[in-house]
Amino acid sequence: MPFWINLIGGYTALGSRIVVMGLAAMSLNFLLGYTGVLSFGHAAYFGLGAYGVGMTIKYLVPSTPLGIVIGIVVGTLAAAVIGALIVRLRGVYFAMATIAFGQVFYFIAFRWNSLTGGDDGLSGWHRIPINLGFRTLDIASSETTFYYFALACFAVAVLIMGALLRSPFGRTLLAIRENERRARFLGIPIEFHIWLSFVISCVFVSLAGTLYALLNNFSDPHGLHWSQSGDFVIMAVLGGMRSFWGPLIGAAIFVFVQDFISSRTENWMSFIGLFFILIVLFFPRGVLGIIRRKANS
Repeated sequence: MPFWINLIGGYTALGSRIVVMGLAAMSLNFLLGYTGVLSFGHAAYFGLGAYGVGMTIKYLVPSTPLGIVIGIVVGTLAAAVIGALIVRLRGVYFAMATIAFGQVFYFIAFRWNSLTGGDDGLSGWHRIPINLGFRTLDIASSETTFYYFALACFAVAVLIMGALLRSPFGRTLLAIRENERRARFLGIPIEFHIWLSFVISCVFVSLAGTLYALLNNFSDPHGLHWSQSGDFVIMAVLGGMRSFWGPLIGAAIFVFVQDFISSRTENWMSFIGLFFILIVLFFPRGVLGIIRRKANS
C-alpha cells in the first residue's frame, strides 16, 4: 500500500489507519457476523488497549511490545468480567448493556485528569523503536516501517481468527447464530460459547486499540465512546458482516471517505450516513456481497 496509496490521494499513515480499523471491524464481526450477537461497547476495549499501551510507555517502561501486551491484557480482562455479567442477555438488552458498561470506562477516562489527561487525552509519549536483537525496527520515525509492523500484527491476528472460525468452535458459533434453541437442544453450552466469542473478539479489538494509539502517539476518551463502537458496526455492515473480509473492505471505504470528505466539509458524517443507508436498503449483504453477485452473474 505505501507504494500506491499516494497515487489515489492518500498517504502512508492513512494506510496504517485502514489496517488498524479493519482489524477492529473484523474483531467485532467475529461476534456479530459469526455468533449473531450485537455489541455497541467494543470501543471500551479498543480504548482500554489504547490507554494501556500509552500509560505503559509514559508511566512504566518505554517499551512498545510490553505496552501492546499490557493493553491487550487490560482490555481482555475487562471483557472477561463484563462478558460474564451480560452473557445471558439477548438482542437489544445485550447491546444496551455493552453501551452502559462502555460508557463507565469512558467517563472514568474523561474525569480522571491526573492519570488519563481527561478530555485533552493522554499525550507526552510516543512509540518506541523495537529491538529484535539482530535488528531494530524504527517504527518511531518511519511511517512505512510502522505500517508494515501494523500489517504484520494484522496478519497474525487474522490468521488466528480464521483458524478459530474454521475449527469446530467456529462451527458451533455458526450453529448458535442460525438457531440458538436447536443448538441448546444439542447440548451446546450456549452462554459459555457466547462469552468466549465475546472475549476473543475483544482480544483482537484491544490489539487494534494499541496499534491505533501507537499510530497517533496519543490516546483520548473518544476511543472509548459508544459512537466509536457505532463506527465499527457501520464498517462491518458496510463491507458485509457475514463474510470474513467484508469488514476490512467496509473499514477501507469508511476511513478513506472520512479522510477525503472531512478535509472538505464538517458534515462528512452525512455522506457516510447516506451511503450506509443506501447499502442497507438495496445491498444488505454489503459491498462484498455486491462484488460477489457481479462475479457470479
